[in-house]
Amino acid sequence: MILPFDEAGRGRPIVLLHARPADRTMWRTHLHLLAEAGVRAIALDLPGHGDAATARLDGVTPWTDVLDTLDHLGVDRFTLAGNSLGALVALQIAVTEPHRVQGLVSIGFRPHDLPPSSRLRTAWDRERAALEADDLEAAVQAGLDAWTSPKASDAVREQAAVMMRNQLLARVTHGEPKAAADPLGKDTGALRVLPFPTLVGVGELDMPDFFEGAVGLSDELGAGEIVVLPDGGHLAPMEQPEAFCALLLDFVGRLPA
Repeated sequence: MILPFDEAGRGRPIVLLHARPADRTMWRTHLHLLAEAGVRAIALDLPGHGDAATARLDGVTPWTDVLDTLDHLGVDRFTLAGNSLGALVALQIAVTEPHRVQGLVSIGFRPHDLPPSSRLRTAWDRERAALEADDLEAAVQAGLDAWTSPKASDAVREQAAVMMRNQLLARVTHGEPKAAADPLGKDTGALRVLPFPTLVGVGELDMPDFFEGAVGLSDELGAGEIVVLPDGGHLAPMEQPEAFCALLLDFVGRLPA
């Protein structure tokens, strides 16, 4: 499936993969910043999100959909940058087609089998209770409280609210995407032998679950010390676009040609 996408710039391709409560518009500021820095930035909507909200939702393979879209765009090799769900999909792409990946940046990753903290469980419960009461705005507020930091600007929170509202409406209307068998489950050691540089980070104000997830992922990848994005919550790349782009460009600048 060819996914909806936005792109800007020319140069080495960087593929931007959004978080679960968001869509590709979380990267709208980053596209211009990265293009001005001389790279080709590509932001995609994953199945069930944004303009792909009505895509096929059974047996979803977002990792192959991303690869199909990059083939459509004529992109052979690329760097992956993913936030939350996007970080998971980036890892799935990496183990599926490792020879095409030049580097990988993961922000806000948490393995699904990690027991949730009380803070994360409360966030899920608040959203579920609001949806069961048909109170969409309360569900959006629960998402804002959970996934953005108190230091997020009003503009960021307004943009996040639009994405969350659209995503919740899509879930209520069309249901949750049901993924096919996860390629990460086929070989438990696959991440340890990926043949390219990796960077793992987390927002300074994110939940403890994602710090724990980042440390575990970094250990498995051999990525070294995790990077903490100051003043950012779970959507740290969106809250701190300049800092994230600087981090990403520094990482890409150190990759082999």
